[in-house]
Amino acid sequence: MSRFRKLSQSIWHCQYHIVWVPKYRYKVLQGAIAVEVENCIRAFSEQQKCEVIELNVQIDHVHLLVMVPPKVSISDYVGTLKGRTAIRVFNRFRKLKEKPYWGNRFWTRGYCVDTVGLDAEMIQKYVKYQQKKEQVAEQRDLFNR
Repeated sequence: MSRFRKLSQSIWHCQYHIVWVPKYRYKVLQGAIAVEVENCIRAFSEQQKCEVIELNVQIDHVHLLVMVPPKVSISDYVGTLKGRTAIRVFNRFRKLKEKPYWGNRFWTRGYCVDTVGLDAEMIQKYVKYQQKKEQVAEQRDLFNR
């Protein structure tokens, strides 16, 4: 199978590594909230005909490796993901809205995006095993205290 995808008048391979964080980088992406965020990202990506290659929801940030068709603007795609997941999370977990610091935003305003070229496999492994590395580091820190 070719790494390229086809549209009616083009073939493409547009893969992106995207990272974004909750407002104030609060550690709220765990348990049911993390599951909801992951489900939303997958559902909204599918609606926009984007293919999630790897997704890792960490306690204070999200890593996403995704194929985005050239007809979809990356800023529109990320804006849709962040906006719609925020609405869903705030509607499902109303306790979060009780804190005055959230305002109407769940995510920070910005995000990090990088195009993936020949290093796709390396980046996919990095995204997949990021959580494992952080857990080992946290355990080491706890042991050294």
